Amino acid sequence: MIVTHLELTDFRSYHRLQLDFDSGLNVLVGQNGIGKTNVVEAINYLSLARSFRTANDALLVRRGSELGVIKATIAQSASIRRITIALSGNGKKILINDKPVTRLSELSNVANVLVFEPRDVIIFDDLPKARRKFLDIALIKHSSEYLDAISRYERLLKERNEILKQERVNLMQLEVVTEQLINASQPIVIWRAKYLINVNSVINKVLKAIKGSEHHAKIEYLPFTSVGPDFLIKAKELYDRTKEGDLKRKVTSVGPHRDDFRLDLNESDIAAFGSQGENRLLAIALKLSPYFLIEEKEKRPIVVLDDVLSELDNDTQDKLILFLMKLDQTFITTTTYKRQSGTIYDVGPQGIQRRLGYGN
Repeated sequence: MIVTHLELTDFRSYHRLQLDFDSGLNVLVGQNGIGKTNVVEAINYLSLARSFRTANDALLVRRGSELGVIKATIAQSASIRRITIALSGNGKKILINDKPVTRLSELSNVANVLVFEPRDVIIFDDLPKARRKFLDIALIKHSSEYLDAISRYERLLKERNEILKQERVNLMQLEVVTEQLINASQPIVIWRAKYLINVNSVINKVLKAIKGSEHHAKIEYLPFTSVGPDFLIKAKELYDRTKEGDLKRKVTSVGPHRDDFRLDLNESDIAAFGSQGENRLLAIALKLSPYFLIEEKEKRPIVVLDDVLSELDNDTQDKLILFLMKLDQTFITTTTYKRQSGTIYDVGPQGIQRRLGYGN
């Protein structure tokens, strides 16, 4: 899939903006703070109606305006679809081909987007929440059933925590909700475990392509309890052991909301022993790996890489650019770009101009 046309109205810094894009590599070049990231943020927003920069949609509306609008045309094989997203202080309205969207999973089927942002450099050294977010977003795009499962788990988790916060806890009610929570946990950890196995099957190929030397990366899933045929029994035992502590602290201390994963590079934990450059390369490889888990070429996602070239040496930059040019459609932002590869857009105070004579 590719985005062929983008229109922004009162979105971030743009009052009016219209851009046509090519397949292959698209490069947005300009100074920091000039509006490059605003464009790729809008493209990413098409996927799950959420920003990778803020959880507050009101910040996406241009200052002084009441309504911000993203419009895009997405091509997938012979299918052409139009997405319209209107943002305001009262929420958002989403249309696909002028018909309202009732489930957000519909969006990722039309515009699946993978994104790398500067903060991802510290994903292996960040809080576990950041790694769970990567897993959940990837799996939500992969399966609407996972979205249903994680939503059900989160509702039950909220209910259990509310019970724990009661002045006099109803132990029978707590037991019933705990059992429901355990049952809701099982499909989540199974999906996560299988997904990371699949990522392990491709991440080294991606790493070799962008680094050009032999490295061995391996992701280890760290679920709250062992994944296996005795999952329900083990989970129940764990909840029983932590029950008194949960009652004292008034919060659920175990479950998929505490899961994590680690990544080893050449048998060493990247978070503990990896250099800044290695962390950046592994983060890029991790974010790109899901692209190759989609077998149907026409359904492979649009790739957004914000400020991806900084702190990479020239040789690694060249290898990464060559790799990205093989993908269906990629957008990168950078402050300088002296290559002639890709379709290049200069972003400045007067707007965005496509360089003549450049293309894939």
